[in-house]
Amino acid sequence: MTQDVLLQESRERIAACRERISRLDEDSLDLLFREARTHNAWQEREVSDDQLHEIWDVMKFGATSANTLPARIVFIRSPQAKAKLGACLSPGNVDKTMKAPVTALLAHDTRFFEGFERLFPIYPAMADQWADDPEGARSFARHQGTLQGAYLILAIRAVGLDAGPMLGFDRKMVDAAFLAGTAWESNFLCNIGYGALEGILGPRFYRYGFDEACRIA
Repeated sequence: MTQDVLLQESRERIAACRERISRLDEDSLDLLFREARTHNAWQEREVSDDQLHEIWDVMKFGATSANTLPARIVFIRSPQAKAKLGACLSPGNVDKTMKAPVTALLAHDTRFFEGFERLFPIYPAMADQWADDPEGARSFARHQGTLQGAYLILAIRAVGLDAGPMLGFDRKMVDAAFLAGTAWESNFLCNIGYGALEGILGPRFYRYGFDEACRIA
């Protein structure tokens, strides 16, 4: 199939999507943003492999620079892996993480540019620029990986689960325990499951209005 045919098919899919839906409805906005909360308590309900696959298959389509995908995820679920993680956590994060069905370790691959020609075939030579600038590549991976981390949280909510993103861990210990032998570096953790409402201890705190945080130039 030629590139022209693929391009035309892509444009047709975009047009068809816009005909089906022009924007999210109010319920969807509530689910993803307005009524979504960071959860610290969890129902005793499992999260399946299929749900974890679905999270990735949604979040991977979030916009990134040059179609890069530096984010890497370790889904920590087994009792043995949870015990290893627990030893790396700040005291206040241990109990809620041990009770969460799954904890996602969001990392970024500092060698993300290897195989880059598959992701950005119109300019594969960009990979050589990153290979020649390891610190620049590392910074780029961290920035784009963090962006993908935001998509991770939204994807978790979009598939009907709740998210509990957090820092509060020893990065060196986590990297040694879960990322040894790779070029991956940890960014943040995110507990995943079905949130228990008793863990919501108060109303949502104030968020800035438009005029406090934005301006139109």
